[in-house]
Amino acid sequence: MEVKATAKTLRIPPRKARIVIDLIRGKDAAEAAAILKFTPNVAAEAIGKVLKSAVANAVHNNEMNEEKLYVKACYANEGVTLKRFMPRAKGSASAIHKRTSHITVVVAERD
Repeated sequence: MEVKATAKTLRIPPRKARIVIDLIRGKDAAEAAAILKFTPNVAAEAIGKVLKSAVANAVHNNEMNEEKLYVKACYANEGVTLKRFMPRAKGSASAIHKRTSHITVVVAERD
């Protein structure tokens, strides 16, 4: 059985979130939490919260053993893109895309 948690529309570009997500994929839940705690990246804090939520869902809703949990899958999908404009030379404007992410963490029990 697997349990997941999702955080939607986080103001972190998915490209930057995937760098941190690759560090924890396949690790034990406790080890992944320790890695995220000491990773100096803005995305690490948000991904840590999603991981903590997934572990809590597994323990409280499905009565799984917390010591046996591991990160089965985790991914960051593209969310909505906020479009802003900045004035440039000769009266023109250039677009600024503020990208967002939907981060999903799936945990399961090891046999």
